Amino acid sequence: MTSLPPGSRRTLRNTFNSAVRALEFMAEMRERYGDPYSLSALNGQVVVTAEPEHIRTIFATQDTERFDVFAGPALEAFLGRHSLLMLTGQTHRRERKLLNPPFHGDRMRAYGQAIVAATRRSIGALRPGQAFVAIDRTQAISLEVIVRAVFGVEDLAEIDAHMQATVEAFAAAKPLFFFAKAAQVAPFGLGPWASYQRRSQAADRLLYDQIERVRDQAAEREDILSMMLCARYDDGSSMSDSDIRDELRTLLLAGHETTAITLAWALDAVHRHAEVKERLLAEIEGLGPEPAPEAVAKLPYLSAVIDEALRLWPPAEIVARKLREPWHFAGYDLPAGVTVMAAVGTVHYRPDIYPEPHAFRPERFLERKPGPFEYLPFGGGHRRCIGAAFALYEAKLALATMLREWTFELREPGPVPIARRNVTLGPKTGVRMALVGPRG
Repeated sequence: MTSLPPGSRRTLRNTFNSAVRALEFMAEMRERYGDPYSLSALNGQVVVTAEPEHIRTIFATQDTERFDVFAGPALEAFLGRHSLLMLTGQTHRRERKLLNPPFHGDRMRAYGQAIVAATRRSIGALRPGQAFVAIDRTQAISLEVIVRAVFGVEDLAEIDAHMQATVEAFAAAKPLFFFAKAAQVAPFGLGPWASYQRRSQAADRLLYDQIERVRDQAAEREDILSMMLCARYDDGSSMSDSDIRDELRTLLLAGHETTAITLAWALDAVHRHAEVKERLLAEIEGLGPEPAPEAVAKLPYLSAVIDEALRLWPPAEIVARKLREPWHFAGYDLPAGVTVMAAVGTVHYRPDIYPEPHAFRPERFLERKPGPFEYLPFGGGHRRCIGAAFALYEAKLALATMLREWTFELREPGPVPIARRNVTLGPKTGVRMALVGPRG
């Protein structure tokens, strides 16, 4: 006999609230129903929890036994069938093992100077006194870094072409497309979905052209695309061009958006808290005028600032697993087809885990390291974000470079609301600022 926790059966309202006001909605549902609770949504029945022990159970379960991809049909149109985020079981593990090396260890640290250079290029394009939107500048940084890492491209015009195509495709992706497959329609070739498809196809043409250009030189190169072209599975087969395209799309889209969001929020928070900015600058400047990227990345207070930004403003507010078979979970017998979700945003605001949860206090990460089921900006378990270490490394280097080399002014009259950008959550205004000038 299957059973579901108490919750809301208002499908359309639940879907709308999840898309438009996710963090507030999840907090309200938990306050009303406790952990776990259930919701009916356009993507199916979901069971949500912000209890660390429940989350431990979710992450400890291998997806080969029990889990499938949540909202797979809707996501497939963006990422492709062979995207790492769409794969499960042995196929997922095989692909993850292949893609893992560039995002860790020496391969990751080799991008340190490129991150600093991308930051200087993005901010250096501004004039003293010029107003700007932080997320536009941070997106330029993170996109340039991921394009260089994925393609090994050095030509600035070529980098800009890939960046522009990715930005245009991403900007055309409306939030509802991710929440309901039924929204992905283009009557008579018109409407928002048709617009997204045109931009997506233009980006794909660039990807396939790049695959063709690199193919004959792949063995001599060290970029991620070349690595995929040279890779062989255990049976000796290679990745098809369409499979490579899917992974490239995933890396470009997922590999820049979350870092850009985190950097924008960090800039906002640092400029609202003078004591944080003062302490952070003292730590950064203690390394001298041209510190090694590895030394910057190890700075404890800088790390705490980024960690706190990710706690308060996680770009992904949920981690979801869809059941392939019935499962006894948290005292309930859930039927196959139900999706279990860890409510990342709700966990991060629990006062019993994070005292004064709405306050920006980087010190909390120096005083106590939260457990793996209490702090979830990159998910968890064997499906934890493959680029987590790279994203943290990039965010720390970019923020340190900006604060060390320039002075900024925040131009937000009040707190910046959280808003749905597409599948991610970010600052509604993008964080409005102005460049005062270089630090002398």
